[in-house]
Amino acid sequence: MNPVAELDEQLKRNVINEMKNNAGRRIFLLSPAYAGGQRARMILSERAQFELARKLRGKNGASIAEVFTFLSGLYFRGKIAYATTFARPARGRSGVLVITPTRGLIDAGTRIHLDDLREFAEVNIHEHDPRYRMPIERDARRLAMKLPAESELILLGSIATSKYVDVLLEIFGQQLRFPADFVGRGDMSRGGLMLRCAADRQELPYIAVAGAIVNGRRPPKLTPRKYLGPEEPGRFRLQGAHPPGAR
Repeated sequence: MNPVAELDEQLKRNVINEMKNNAGRRIFLLSPAYAGGQRARMILSERAQFELARKLRGKNGASIAEVFTFLSGLYFRGKIAYATTFARPARGRSGVLVITPTRGLIDAGTRIHLDDLREFAEVNIHEHDPRYRMPIERDARRLAMKLPAESELILLGSIATSKYVDVLLEIFGQQLRFPADFVGRGDMSRGGLMLRCAADRQELPYIAVAGAIVNGRRPPKLTPRKYLGPEEPGRFRLQGAHPPGAR
């Protein structure tokens, strides 16, 4: 490559880097896992001896991301992997927030204990239940006051339910967006899609929740992939692929 061509390539790289540095903030809001089902009862059992149950009974507890991944499986695992990969929060602030039944919006790394999970299990998320609605309204309004105007709130969850869409849309308006590829997919398909996007570092396009088409044609099934590595939120690797940064 001649010197002029090299300079052109360097200028292009500088422009791309500048665009990335000037990009607006991007915060992810993760829909919750159901805390009143069979898997929750497994954790809450006094006889449970698996690692997560022991952590919840211990002094330090376990992160809500770990717990909700256990409760929800592939869907939440995909959400937490995708969100931690692509979040662009302001310095010192969380880029991944989880919707909860009673605690509003909390950082995905927040550690909880058995008593917290029992509290979650007692409240079904419903837009008219003040035990749920008041905390999420409080936290959403606080978040809205701190966000720069160019920020985006990306909802990783169904927009077909009013359980959390209505209250979030009321507060965030056009800033509330979601992956366009979610339309027509079920929970398992969304989880698999987000896992592979996180592994490939390929971010999905987003569209506004306001006025979006809720139901659409079901897209083709995803080609199966295998993921290796520990069952921890944000830890994932495709079989046969190198970890990020590896050669």
